[in-house]
Amino acid sequence: MSTATGSTPGSARGAAPTGIRLAAPAPSWAIEADVVVVGSGVAGLTAALRCVAAGLATVIVTKADLNDGSTRWAQGGIAAALGEGDTPDQHLADTLVAGAGLCDAAAVRTLVTEGPDAVRRLIATGAVFDTAAATGEIELTREGGHHRRRIAHAGGDATGAEISRALVEAVRGAGIRTIEHALVLDLLRDAEGHTAGVSLHVMGEGQHDGVGAVHAPAVVLATGGMGQVFSATTNPAVSTGDGVALALRAGAEVSDLEFVQFHPTVLYLGPGAEGQQPLISEAVRGEGAHLVDADGVRFMVGAHELAELAPRDIVAKGIMRRCRERGTDHMYLDTRHFGARMWAERFPTILAACRSHGIDPVREPIPVAPAAHYASGGVRTDLHGRTTVPGLYACGETACTGVHGANRLASNSLLEGLVFAERIAADVAAAARPARVPAEPPPELPLLPPEARIEIQRIMTRGAGVLRSAEGLAATAAALAALRHAGSAEEPAGSAGKPAEPGTESWEVTNLHLVASVLVAAAARRAETRGCHWREDHPDRDDARWARHLVVTLGASPASDEPRPGQPRRDEPAAAARLTLRTTDTTGFPPVIPAASEEKP
Repeated sequence: MSTATGSTPGSARGAAPTGIRLAAPAPSWAIEADVVVVGSGVAGLTAALRCVAAGLATVIVTKADLNDGSTRWAQGGIAAALGEGDTPDQHLADTLVAGAGLCDAAAVRTLVTEGPDAVRRLIATGAVFDTAAATGEIELTREGGHHRRRIAHAGGDATGAEISRALVEAVRGAGIRTIEHALVLDLLRDAEGHTAGVSLHVMGEGQHDGVGAVHAPAVVLATGGMGQVFSATTNPAVSTGDGVALALRAGAEVSDLEFVQFHPTVLYLGPGAEGQQPLISEAVRGEGAHLVDADGVRFMVGAHELAELAPRDIVAKGIMRRCRERGTDHMYLDTRHFGARMWAERFPTILAACRSHGIDPVREPIPVAPAAHYASGGVRTDLHGRTTVPGLYACGETACTGVHGANRLASNSLLEGLVFAERIAADVAAAARPARVPAEPPPELPLLPPEARIEIQRIMTRGAGVLRSAEGLAATAAALAALRHAGSAEEPAGSAGKPAEPGTESWEVTNLHLVASVLVAAAARRAETRGCHWREDHPDRDDARWARHLVVTLGASPASDEPRPGQPRRDEPAAAARLTLRTTDTTGFPPVIPAASEEKP
């Protein structure tokens, strides 16, 4: 995959589609809707419920069961200025500090001012949060980067599961049409470049099977994260960056993919551990747990004013530095002073996870190490969730609203999903778009074989994980390019010289490869250390050059990749697709709709 660099002001909307798509059979069935929501986490289900409430014919497409969205894995809680003495301005200040100078201030203010009422509407939908026995008020805890107790939690450490339960029940009660076990493939667009729906593949038997389509003039991407690009992650196996990859192939802009948050306290299961790893919630530190080395020394004390409750990027770096000093690959979280009762009542899920791996946190420190957790970047949107493709929206971890900047503040993710999903539904309802006729499909992107998944993860972990450098990123880019070349028409990737066959696993791997390639290109370009992007060869933050966002687009490669006069520089040989990187002028994003070309129905 080749890359180009340049500075391209503004965004093109409504242009004829010039994207690419996954190699897949043509849809054999189709259904019609006003809006299709892809994903069943807090963002997707909230958007769907609000769209139905506005009278829109809504279809939900989800990759697994309706209640298997990433939201259910969230332990800590949801942040909002609900407590006495707390204010949206205080929440805003903590968010801006955590974002390391790269938050879009307007997006953050939207989040923190609309957040409290959004949480109250979630409660009205049926979510039950933990309350104090004496007062009946919502119990609030504290997490990293927060100067106040503002984290509402449920079931002790099962907040995501409770939110998911409430929203799923509401969706089922509303009778919203749902297609489960369906992998979204690509965006359908009409001849003018407007959204016309999605193609998808339903896995297994059901009302629909195989490749089909949902025709709709509005599509909401809420597909979650891309943690599966790394060997060890807190994300479930379905988090393969499908929404971001789809948006890229459709010509949408993505931003800030270099900012992958590595949660500092993931249960350490050994040097060869791969796949989804158990998370030790930030709330454990919020309740007073201590980060210590093997000698019991609290190494974060003195390193930051908030010690163990510093923002996640700072704690992760503190752990990695101490590991280097001690010649080890993990530290410890000491909670023995909690006692058995507090563990059982406040953190029952984490207690069970630790004990299932032979660790009893009541009696011994918990071994922890950072692991990939959350993508602060994603598909670039405005404050209404609109992307640079007309009719395409994104919210939740799939989106880059500008709220998180270079590092997400703990427990802001569920709130962002709520707030911006509601805003998207309002915009979709107000737009009154006519149905669109899908144009002829664009060229196909060759598929990688399923066995490339592990190789991508190991390549990324080795060269684009917590610690990065120009040398390591160049080697990572070369290794990813070699995998893509092996999957090209000239050198097929499949066994016995056959191209990889279309199917769920090859589509997921191809999505992983695309988002990994964008992440590496952006990380190589950003020659500084900021937030959760840590460049060993550029250890300082550089506001003069880098207080701005990187924006990436994807297009089909020309027949020759030799630059002509005036063209941006190309960094790699021609391949099936070409990345273009540019920077914004400031920390604020430019409009997704140029002032001279407001979208018309």
